[in-house]
Amino acid sequence: MKKRSILTSFFLTIILAIVLAACSGQKASELYDTAKFEELQNNREHAIQLYEQIIVRYPSSDYAVKAKERLDLLKAK
Repeated sequence: MKKRSILTSFFLTIILAIVLAACSGQKASELYDTAKFEELQNNREHAIQLYEQIIVRYPSSDYAVKAKERLDLLKAK
């Protein structure tokens, strides 16, 4: 019985680690959508941080170009 409990705990730990790893990395599109939402909520500083993350994490993506444009506009204000 104890062996089964240890084995179950081990598998649950592995599954949890996989799920957390999958959820932790946001895609460029998700980051961009979140940044736009933050702008709409007048949370300028957080939007800037998110746009900067897109540029660093996904420099060759179309979202990096869009993020740079939004960042330039936000920083000009």
